[in-house]
Amino acid sequence: MRILLVEDDHLLGSTMLDMLRTDQHTVDWLDDGQQALNALADDHFDLAILDLTLPRVDGLEIIRQTRQQGNQLPIIILTARAELEEKLLGLDAGADDYVTKPFAMAELKARIRAVTRRRSSTTSDELIVGQLTLNPASAQLTIGSTTDTLPRSEFQILQYMMRHPDQVATRRRLEEQLYGWEPGAESNALEVHIHHLRRRIGKTTIRTIRGVGYLLDSQAACGAPECP
Repeated sequence: MRILLVEDDHLLGSTMLDMLRTDQHTVDWLDDGQQALNALADDHFDLAILDLTLPRVDGLEIIRQTRQQGNQLPIIILTARAELEEKLLGLDAGADDYVTKPFAMAELKARIRAVTRRRSSTTSDELIVGQLTLNPASAQLTIGSTTDTLPRSEFQILQYMMRHPDQVATRRRLEEQLYGWEPGAESNALEVHIHHLRRRIGKTTIRTIRGVGYLLDSQAACGAPECP
């Protein structure tokens, strides 16, 4: 899962970054409200965790604008504001949960699991391209009558490409799904994951756009000359 963490306390943010990554999440960390708004508008995340008191744009305003744009990703507020009125404002703005500081990391991780379960049970968010059906909640890929659970890296790449079929996904964009904005990819790691995906879904389904990146071909994903 790719998480956006928005926290301007650098000691806490650094600690949370490390602890969330131990659970194999891809985590991007920002300490500025306007940057968070831009990231939520331009990028895809599976969950956002944000403080309320932030430079430039307050956390409540981030939630309001995100919901006004139709973005329904799960949002957990993490703040020192413990008053009931503050909690109600956050939840009414569109947050899915509200955690007050100080907190136990085990509790936050449990809240993350609960929020993502709740969202997956109330929304039909399966991705379908041709004969490919991907369940983001379980990372299960179904092709015809065959269902497999994808490894994390393959899931992150295929999920992004199925959200943007027939569009070129640059190397940088795909590597962000695996490592976030921080450098972390080995020189040929992406090619290895693409190779494994092609073995699962067909060599022609993922096309190489030389010098740019890759493209998920929806026609090839149909497995027939013409889509039904």
